[in-house]
Amino acid sequence: MRHRGAAGQGAREAMEIILHLGAHRTATTSFQHYARANAAALASQGVGVWGPEVTRDGVLSGVIPVKGAQGPSAQMARARGRLALRLEGARVAGLTRLVVSDENMIGAPRRCLRAARLYPGVGERLARIFHAFDGRITCAVLSIRELDAWWESVLAYAVARGHRLPGAGDLDRLVTGGRRWREVISDVACALPDVDLVILPHEHYASRPETRLAAMTGIDVPRRAARVWLGRAPDLASLRHAVAQRGGEASHLPGEGRWQPFDAAQRAALRESYADDLFWLAAGADGLARLAEETGPDQAGRHPPTAQTTRGQDHDIETRHLA
Repeated sequence: MRHRGAAGQGAREAMEIILHLGAHRTATTSFQHYARANAAALASQGVGVWGPEVTRDGVLSGVIPVKGAQGPSAQMARARGRLALRLEGARVAGLTRLVVSDENMIGAPRRCLRAARLYPGVGERLARIFHAFDGRITCAVLSIRELDAWWESVLAYAVARGHRLPGAGDLDRLVTGGRRWREVISDVACALPDVDLVILPHEHYASRPETRLAAMTGIDVPRRAARVWLGRAPDLASLRHAVAQRGGEASHLPGEGRWQPFDAAQRAALRESYADDLFWLAAGADGLARLAEETGPDQAGRHPPTAQTTRGQDHDIETRHLA
């Protein structure tokens, strides 16, 4: 894998730091399960993975400031010190590559729903994370997905967790919000200067966590637990049950199988936007990012992947932050 980490970091560059940013609903939980199942095999090749069990256990606390006795600057200073110690421990343990995998680094889907836009504020969040890692990040990997399928998956999971059913106006705002993956990618690239930004289409990589890891690290990847799918979005029967349990109108969710709240015209508009994003990436993304090919993860994609017209249930899950 090509890396564009900042020069002049000296011995600190002996360990590459790779951010796996998600996004949500792109099989991140399945990938994290795969990485945990193969931790020993990966460590033997000098690769470590910090999943949510590490990142949400205090190591990144204060990078995104929270209300409290300390101000944002003090919180960041403590976070930088804590993170530096943890990274040095990983280096001393023999790791040469560290994958930090947590989809919440780019924000929570509930905020996307509230704003009716893809990941508002992602640039500010990642700029703080870049600073917390002292600019040592060498590569960042972002998965993107057809916009209709992504919003449908987010909505299904949100409704199952207590979010109200979206109305016609809510759905229209999601379609016309004007923010596509291209804008998200541009914000990420600006927040992570001189970092190799690799884009993985969900339609090609969702069910292949080992291929995703190979795209991140370039190693000979293990295959144990590579076909475990976790966190599928709830189907219509599950959503009706969840809505009925809290006294809602389950009759508003007729049918079986996967919930499709958008009408045909809305789905077509969202898919057209996604196709535009893929063509932009395939054309070089203005030098900001590169599209990983399905059959060659180390090569920039020459042709955008064809969007699927039928899909199974979704594979990713965000268990803590989408109420």
